[in-house]
Amino acid sequence: MMISHHDLIEVFARISDFEEMKSFIEEILTPKDIQDLALRWKLLQELNKGETQRSIASRYGISLCKITRGSKILKKDGSITKKILSRQCE
Repeated sequence: MMISHHDLIEVFARISDFEEMKSFIEEILTPKDIQDLALRWKLLQELNKGETQRSIASRYGISLCKITRGSKILKKDGSITKKILSRQCE
């Protein structure tokens, strides 16, 4: 059964306080979930800066398959992730 994630997105969108968001994430996600999500974001940041997939894979000891998804996201027309990363660099 597929469960909609819209309610969760609404909750995230309403939290503007850093400490509240941090506490919320730490309460609802496991440490492994948080680590996996943080790694995915780090990979996207490095790809966006022009790092090669191979250098990233070597640095973190992960397979190219994990990085390829991020690369595809950043190459997609209208990528919201790319837009967010660009704002972060401003």
